[in-house]
Amino acid sequence: MPWDPTLYSAFAQPRLRPALDLMARIDAEHPRGVYDLGCGTGNVTRILAERWHDATVNGVDSSPEMLAAASATPSRIRWVQSDVAQWKPERPADVLFSNAALQWLDGHDVLFPHLFAQLAPGGVLAVQMPHNHYAASHAVMADTVEAGPWATRLRPLARRFPVHDPDFYYDALSPLAASLDIWETEYLHVLEGDNPVVKWTMGTALRPLLDALDGAERQEFLAEYSRRIADCYPPHADGKTLFPFRRLFLVAKKGI
Repeated sequence: MPWDPTLYSAFAQPRLRPALDLMARIDAEHPRGVYDLGCGTGNVTRILAERWHDATVNGVDSSPEMLAAASATPSRIRWVQSDVAQWKPERPADVLFSNAALQWLDGHDVLFPHLFAQLAPGGVLAVQMPHNHYAASHAVMADTVEAGPWATRLRPLARRFPVHDPDFYYDALSPLAASLDIWETEYLHVLEGDNPVVKWTMGTALRPLLDALDGAERQEFLAEYSRRIADCYPPHADGKTLFPFRRLFLVAKKGI
């Protein structure tokens, strides 16, 4: 399914903050090889390249649309189209960074040890994933899937809980890592516009559901989801909408 870089970038600033928070927790002074897994349009990759200006920086993504948007701005970054689940670096990595990407992949019990194995001695795996799937934004999405004639087609795409709780990632990585830091943060995004949570989810979790529908049925599904979401996230007196959003972070360091 093609990604829409313009729609995804509509909330670039609130989506950037968790990436910067994750980056600040990485203890790596002079890495040689830095990889941004699921780099999207490359806005975070360019910040990684600024922080580690002596490193070879690579942006890895499976979407040709996202990589086309990323490479439109000239830089020294190498852009690589690859399925992250199968990806391996040419040589062991010093920093593997992934911001809001790995939730799209299944099999985290295999994926996370696989990524950790790609690190050089002393290397760091740093990951941020949305963990907001218990919130109304995603619960209403699941309810809307079940509420219409599209249920059979959309149910396999809904991926209700793609991110596990923190103890799962602790159990997967603590036997491998020399140090492991896991935490969660809930951001309170202040959004503008009419029913803006719908626009937010259209750039991410809602996308595969809408892509599976055509014409009038797609509009009917979107209208039903929009109606339900408006009740869950009403605008405040100033017209702005508060959108609490929880994210899971981990930083795992390999022994030397």
